[in-house]
Amino acid sequence: MPRRFLAQLGISLALLVALAAPAAAENAALDRKVRSFLESHRTSWRAMNVPWQDGELLHDLIVKHRYTRALEIGTSTGHSAIWMAWALAKTGGKLVTIEIDPGRHAQALKNFDEAGVAAYIDARLADAHELVKQLPGPFDFVFSDADKDWYTQYFKDVEPKLVAGGCFTAHNIAWRAGGPGAFLEYVQSLPNYATTVEGSTEGVSVSFKR
Repeated sequence: MPRRFLAQLGISLALLVALAAPAAAENAALDRKVRSFLESHRTSWRAMNVPWQDGELLHDLIVKHRYTRALEIGTSTGHSAIWMAWALAKTGGKLVTIEIDPGRHAQALKNFDEAGVAAYIDARLADAHELVKQLPGPFDFVFSDADKDWYTQYFKDVEPKLVAGGCFTAHNIAWRAGGPGAFLEYVQSLPNYATTVEGSTEGVSVSFKR
């Protein structure tokens, strides 16, 4: 192979490395900031937030499948959204999250800023019963953690906007009575979905659209 070509190749590779270095440093800095925030707040989440194990599950699903268009129904004060936004920062995506309570919404915004993930979140103060129907999509990842009796309806409203290969997840599925139980029975009956229950003792249903 000619020496001139090798020299040019070496310059090109060096240039690529130089261009990639700032992005890598920025990603590493974000990882440190988010991890520090989550660790420092690990035992302080209340107000219907998910436990650590379930937040980590959501993060890992998004990263593993390279999802980029996520929807969360029920922000609370932002624990699960931070995990998902952290993952979406790695895949080049963004999260739309909906909360109906002004106080929880305001606290979530503060938490997103402090954790360093606000740029990856579109936080809406709205009634999910109405907004989920109005959002155009498409989505490739959905997490439902709002009013449990509405789980099946949320799924029906968003399902046409979920791409093939996408994933619909729902929290508190261990509460088999009422809304979560009815939703789990419904989604498990669908031939074009493969559903498992994972995560903590609170249970997260994970349904992949075939």
